[in-house]
Amino acid sequence: MRNGKRISVVIPCYNEEVGIAQVVSTMPEFVDEVLVVDNNSSDNTSIVAKKFGAKVIFEPRKGYGRAYKTGLSSATGDIIITMDGDATYPRIAIAYLLDILFEDNLDFISAWRVAIDWRESLDYIMRYLGNRIFNLTILLLYGRHLHDSQSGMWVFKREILDEVEVTSDGMPFSQELKLEVFCRRQFRTREVPIQFSYYKRHGDSKLSLWRDGIKNYAQLFVKRLQTSRRKKTKPTTIPDQK
Repeated sequence: MRNGKRISVVIPCYNEEVGIAQVVSTMPEFVDEVLVVDNNSSDNTSIVAKKFGAKVIFEPRKGYGRAYKTGLSSATGDIIITMDGDATYPRIAIAYLLDILFEDNLDFISAWRVAIDWRESLDYIMRYLGNRIFNLTILLLYGRHLHDSQSGMWVFKREILDEVEVTSDGMPFSQELKLEVFCRRQFRTREVPIQFSYYKRHGDSKLSLWRDGIKNYAQLFVKRLQTSRRKKTKPTTIPDQK
């Protein structure tokens, strides 16, 4: 626990047997539960995660968002933290992100990745440019300025899940959740910089720059249309798992 609050970490995984060992084994001691959502992996992700003390939830339906919905619905903490299983997000950042959340009474923090090992490779240049295009499009469509709309590390109060509507089962889940919380006035939100290392990644990246990039970009326009039509009713984030 930290500051009297129970802390859960949710990690969606697909074939991350190498990275998940480092992630779970270096988790801060105040974290009460680590939930690894095995999204139908073909390697030993589940075995390794259990070995290092994580609770493993099996989600056979493929999809980044699908895995998150299953994991978030199972988390018991007052505060939920998310990150990937490839060891790129620093576990050491969890403590100060939580302190900021508590001290400033925030509802949601999105980690703003600041690369500490930038190298001029085509892959990372494309990622950098793609993120900037997404951020600019969000500013134009939603009037919100985000520095890192595609970050996969968030720290938030569990109760916000009852107030947002996130429908995507795929990669757009991350940006859709941010749009929900950053565009709603009742939430106190912030982006907080963290040091991020691309070269600490273990295993192959599961992101397809073009395929997932196009889907994510199209979802920005679909979400904007849905938002304009949304009636003033209380939606539910995590659908029935049955």
